[in-house]
Amino acid sequence: MPDELSLVLAQALVSAVESSDGFAGGVYLRSRTTGLLRLAVLAGLPGPLFRPWWRMHVNRPFPVSEAYRSGQPVLLSDAEEAMRRFPQLMAGLPFPFGSLWVPITGPRGSMGVLAVLRSSTPGQPVATADGERLHRLGRRLGAALTDLERRGVDCVWEAEPVPVQLPAATTPPVRVGRFDWDLHSGQVAADDELCEILGFEPAAFPGTVDALAERLVPEDVYGLWALARQTVESAEPVVRRMRLRGPDGRSHLLELSGRWTHPDGDVSASHLTGFLVDLGAGPVVAEAADRLPRGILSLDRLGRITYANGLAEELLEHSRTELVGHPVWQALPWFGHEAYEDHYRAALIADEPVHFLARRPPALWLSVSLYPGHDGVSVVLQATDQPAYAPGSVTTPGLGIGSTADRSSALYRPVALAIALTEAVTARQVSSVVTDELLPAFGGRQLAIYLLNERHLHLAWETGFPKGFLDRFDGVGLDVSIPGVETLTTGRPIFFESMQRLAEAYPGIPIDTHVGARAFLPLIASGRPVGSCILGFDRPRGFSPEERTVLTALAGLIAQALQRAQRYDSESALARGLQDALLPHRLPEADGVDTLGRYLSGTQGMDVGGDWYDVIETGHELALVIGDVQGHGVSAAATMGQLRSAVRAFALSKHDPQEVMSGTNRLLIDLDPGQFASCCYIALDPATGVARAVRAGHPQPVLRRPDGRTEVLDLPGGIVLGIDGDAAYPVTEMRLEPGAMLALFTDGLIERPGTDIDEGIERLRATVERIGAVPLAETADQVIGEARAATDRPDDIALLLAARWAEAPVAHRRRTAQEPGPGPDLWRTFRRPDPGRSTGAPDPAS
Repeated sequence: MPDELSLVLAQALVSAVESSDGFAGGVYLRSRTTGLLRLAVLAGLPGPLFRPWWRMHVNRPFPVSEAYRSGQPVLLSDAEEAMRRFPQLMAGLPFPFGSLWVPITGPRGSMGVLAVLRSSTPGQPVATADGERLHRLGRRLGAALTDLERRGVDCVWEAEPVPVQLPAATTPPVRVGRFDWDLHSGQVAADDELCEILGFEPAAFPGTVDALAERLVPEDVYGLWALARQTVESAEPVVRRMRLRGPDGRSHLLELSGRWTHPDGDVSASHLTGFLVDLGAGPVVAEAADRLPRGILSLDRLGRITYANGLAEELLEHSRTELVGHPVWQALPWFGHEAYEDHYRAALIADEPVHFLARRPPALWLSVSLYPGHDGVSVVLQATDQPAYAPGSVTTPGLGIGSTADRSSALYRPVALAIALTEAVTARQVSSVVTDELLPAFGGRQLAIYLLNERHLHLAWETGFPKGFLDRFDGVGLDVSIPGVETLTTGRPIFFESMQRLAEAYPGIPIDTHVGARAFLPLIASGRPVGSCILGFDRPRGFSPEERTVLTALAGLIAQALQRAQRYDSESALARGLQDALLPHRLPEADGVDTLGRYLSGTQGMDVGGDWYDVIETGHELALVIGDVQGHGVSAAATMGQLRSAVRAFALSKHDPQEVMSGTNRLLIDLDPGQFASCCYIALDPATGVARAVRAGHPQPVLRRPDGRTEVLDLPGGIVLGIDGDAAYPVTEMRLEPGAMLALFTDGLIERPGTDIDEGIERLRATVERIGAVPLAETADQVIGEARAATDRPDDIALLLAARWAEAPVAHRRRTAQEPGPGPDLWRTFRRPDPGRSTGAPDPAS
């Protein structure tokens, strides 16, 4: 049985679609990943075909994100308005449709978004009443979700969307009328339903078979009498069926049963009983469809095959039992190609017929027509000759650009590539976008990008090629005669329809095991050479003039994005240098305590972060400090530098921990109203292990005791710095025993997409406990090793470890380790210089 949350969402969505005269809709809910919405329920559309829209970040330029952020409805009447306001939405769904997006609101703000898709109304804004009605439904759903949360139901979504079949369009209902016919007298007793089907007022029905016959066409009357006579003359029970046309011309099903009941010849005892079934609008009559000279499939709105005629079985080489009941892209895997999925999306969303050519493997070409309706899609198939020019007809079953198919659908991926490139800021991100968008658009399987540096081309990205094959071309000079160099030096793209053509044009060039086509594109931005791009295809294929033009234009966009990424790399290095200057270049050492600090930069965006750590000698104590300024960028880094200086100044002035935190809080309010930061400050006496801790909205430290037990400390704290100038910050006193270790960190270490932050803290505690009593450098390696390997880590990480020696110190001596500045990813260890310990050399991992 479906869970309660799914039922509540499905019921609300069906009501929203029906009340808005829509054909499809969905519900987005918050996930456990901060800022990420997930599609929880999808109605009227097949989920697999809309997988790119299952996840949506609240900061993306899409209507679902804006409705969630703003708490206000987003109402789009047609494609023109949607293109003007949300071009990325239309790049992925370039079809004429209207859409309504309203926030699902609760006491604490937006909980998700309710969306309805409906027919486009060009030039007519969405009616105010429609928007208000849907907005009320969103608030009502928010109240229902709030009630579920009070009862302990977690109203977040992490799974795939639940598919929902919408109710069928309003049609005449199925009705059944009953009658009893006395064959001797001709009297007919009919119930009210039969009278209604045949157009009689029940009180006015004369009760004769002649009156019944008057409502039928002549040929059906003769058939009815013949059936009656056959029944009377039979010595066995008789059951017969026939179709009769009613007064409105619609077909009804008649079922008669009767027998000769008295062998003594008393005909007055002979009766026929019957049922007349009104099938409403009625399904497709199978016999009629089987006689058509075209293949016919009927699909519901979720893409499941509900009917296939005989010729469709022949054309598709599948029996009805293999087709009916299965999603079309599962029953016919070749139909799941991206080009055909685009056409199917177009039919469902635009609600207009779509026609295209498709190739059923291995070599049968089909003319395909999709006719959408409220309850599904009719598919008409007919065998056809192979088109005279079919780019991609060998490589993939898609037609590509330049075919007779709907070009708006075929071109949407290049448009999506152009838009996505505007958001890619690193060379890796640019290459990833090209892989995800350009290759599928043209049926490619291999991609290589070379960047120009000092008159040599260096391999920056590859996918799909045999391992190591491209290494021989890495670093080639511009004087080498190969197509990747020639396309850049001449500025002209080079296309080879097969590898044989490539070998003929460049004798002796190494050829990989693939036998397909190749396209070499020059990457030139603002007249300056950037590099070259290679597209590879598994099999020979042609390139239409349209494809060549589009690929050449896209190569220019790729070049501009890569040139921008190269500037980013330089600017990012400068920004990280600024951040490095603000971080401590050395940590003090004290007998009795080892400390280690590490900083790991985020991998997304070029903004520097506001995380910091510090260790300050304040006489007989060491102050362990870690903090995190809200946001990123130079402003956050500058604020971080000011706060670090403020904490250091207060600490060196011998203020107690509470005064340090309160003073820093007031300073931040004076420096930058509206900016805030978290911080944890611990004053530790290395000789006794006594520590005084104060916390301002920062994650709790983790303590590993000498016996290996590890716990997350529960330090009372105040609110984050920068909010309230009169905020209080209570001090907690504790003791760090010999052999114990303390771990302070920023939230970038414990945040992971799809999980709660409490789970991240528990994962860190378990990791520290599992590692045990090992050198601090090894502890740090394992603690942040997984984070260091991540390629899409959004936040920076600061980590500060402090451990008391297991043996008591002889005396308290101050030393300062001398070493070069750390750099953003350099981590350091400071320990007592004896034969068994490191003397402050950088960690080899640095």
